[in-house]
Amino acid sequence: MHRELPANPLSIQLTVAHERLWWQTEQTDEQPERWEVSADIWGMEEADYEARHVGDISLALADLAMERNLTDSAMLGDWAVGFIADLVTDSTFGVLHPDLESRFTPGPAHLVVINNVSVTEPWRGHGVGAALTASTLLVFSRYARLAACHVSPHDLLSTGHDPVSAELASARLGMKLESIGFERWHDAYIVDLRSPILREARRRVIRQWWPNDEETGPL
Repeated sequence: MHRELPANPLSIQLTVAHERLWWQTEQTDEQPERWEVSADIWGMEEADYEARHVGDISLALADLAMERNLTDSAMLGDWAVGFIADLVTDSTFGVLHPDLESRFTPGPAHLVVINNVSVTEPWRGHGVGAALTASTLLVFSRYARLAACHVSPHDLLSTGHDPVSAELASARLGMKLESIGFERWHDAYIVDLRSPILREARRRVIRQWWPNDEETGPL
């Protein structure tokens, strides 16, 4: 694995950017909030872009204590508005469905919606994408209580998959989400942002690269 990757994955740096129009300064001006995360190798400016650039994650931060409207679907995805309506039983306080409220760790009444995760070709096939997704969600655990992601064969048909390969790709994506702590609920996958499995997903990659004593590594 070490020889196949373009660089040591411990050198990957996350750049987290929030996008909004300059005149949108109030809390309610930009809801849901748009966030973009870029993963790049630090100190590798001379290398080709595909080797230096590891991947991108697009997500949105939705306030569960606000009423949703149809315009939210443009940022969250068509599936998310109805999903949040099922997820939240009390929009005044962002209380979750009874099946989830007692099982999920208390936290801010916000939901991270993962819209897209992409990894460049040189970095695929090594679990880096799952680890970076988990690490990104841990960053957002200070702002939100849980995260959700929608995966379906129908969504993959527009990316060049035929019906059979779309089914297989959808199943593989679901398994990757489950490997970092997501569980299936209704028509999406959700995860507690304080789940220890998210940290374990990050550790799996770190253990392969940190010399010898993993207890002294950056865990």
